[in-house]
Amino acid sequence: MPKPFRFGLQTFNAPSAKEWAEKARRAEALGYSAFHLADHLLGPGPALARTNHPEQNLAAIPAMAYAAAVTSTIRIGCRVFCIDYHNPLVLTKSAMTIDVLSEGRLEFGLGAGWLKDEYGAIGLPFDSPGTRINRLADVIEGVKAFRRGGMLSVRNATLDWQEFEGVPRPLGTVPIMVGGGSPKVLRLAGREADIVSLNFNNRAGVIGPDGIMTSSREETQRKLSWVREGAGDRFDQLEIEIGAYFTFVMDNPEPVLANFAQTFGVSPEDMREHPHALFGSVDTICEELQRRRELHGISYITVGETAMEAFAPVVARLHGK
Repeated sequence: MPKPFRFGLQTFNAPSAKEWAEKARRAEALGYSAFHLADHLLGPGPALARTNHPEQNLAAIPAMAYAAAVTSTIRIGCRVFCIDYHNPLVLTKSAMTIDVLSEGRLEFGLGAGWLKDEYGAIGLPFDSPGTRINRLADVIEGVKAFRRGGMLSVRNATLDWQEFEGVPRPLGTVPIMVGGGSPKVLRLAGREADIVSLNFNNRAGVIGPDGIMTSSREETQRKLSWVREGAGDRFDQLEIEIGAYFTFVMDNPEPVLANFAQTFGVSPEDMREHPHALFGSVDTICEELQRRRELHGISYITVGETAMEAFAPVVARLHGK
């Protein structure tokens, strides 16, 4: 039995509190099930330009809290918190506070970090991927202990939490999302997460063709095999999420499709089937999402704010089905 569809909206910026509130409320009204930020720190400048990443003008934690305060049903999350940017206990306590104050609507996304020039710009050591992923595993152990409640006793290479209770207790079992694209992080996600967020393999440390080409249909199947290796018998309990970063809802997508295919050096057909892309009419996209759910098991799709209104008919048709 396939898992029902859920849809998230991811955004980075808002020039005012009013527009941020309007954006969150509009996503809720359109039927999106989750409202996400990312977790990036840099303002405009050479460092951000080298990453090819969009600017994020809002800090994730307070923006999530504000979005939770002005909505009532939509889940609030971050795809995903970079654990290196935060003291793990402060991050966990802040997240659980948002869960309590939102009456149980938190999705807690965690990642190992990947944007090399962002680390450099803030003077943070950019450790090897293996070291960062091991640290992520340590933090997940702490988050799960905090989530369970009771007296904490967590001692690993990263954390030493002893002789205190984790408060506030979340109102439910806060789902943990773990995102990434490499074998090690996806095996970890399969073993530990509730939601696995399939992403590019960002080994280059920037957004570019290398990451996009490591996320083709065939590569996505390989990624799912790594998730399955980590999950074992619990694989069927996992929710598989993906960011549809290139979403264009239109009756004649061929010119746009051809442009993206040329930019990334692939055929238009490969671009059309790219798991992080959606091109076509509402009917076409609905059919494609159903096909991908059957092929990959992906039932949770997140789009960017520029596609929020155009994609809403897809949400209305497929959400929960």
